[in-house]
Amino acid sequence: MIQGLHHNAYRCRDSEETRDFYEGFLGLPLVHAFEIRETKTGRETRVLHSFYQMQDGSCLAFFEVPASPFEFKDQHDFDLHIALQVDRDTLLKMLDKGKSQGRETRGIADHDFIESIYFRDPNGYVIELTAPTLRANEILSKGKQQAHGVLAAWQATKPDAVAD
Repeated sequence: MIQGLHHNAYRCRDSEETRDFYEGFLGLPLVHAFEIRETKTGRETRVLHSFYQMQDGSCLAFFEVPASPFEFKDQHDFDLHIALQVDRDTLLKMLDKGKSQGRETRGIADHDFIESIYFRDPNGYVIELTAPTLRANEILSKGKQQAHGVLAAWQATKPDAVAD
């Protein structure tokens, strides 16, 4: 049985820039970092793997791999974003903090069951901070009953893929 999230891992451009954002701005402590010098297949490498811990013990982790090409780009919310839960007071404080520091800051977006604000980290990833609304449990309970039907209807009616 899956118990929960241990960590999600992403590539980063620079470990110190990443630390400054996740620890310095968001307040997630850097709890572990180690260098990888050899892959499990025996290939020599130089990689730094770092971990930033959330209140529940789970982590966001990053790999800095300077000698390996990776396309960093500003992600669109629909393509990739990392959503982290906070309370509403923290949401408002972080909104003010982001704006006062001149960071790209969007929101507050009302999604009925959550309210969200958005930042972009130094790697181009969208970071969403989200606070449950008073109706969150009611909406998610109803959603749980309807989710399979919504998915089936989508599958039956979704538009064809757009060619590149």
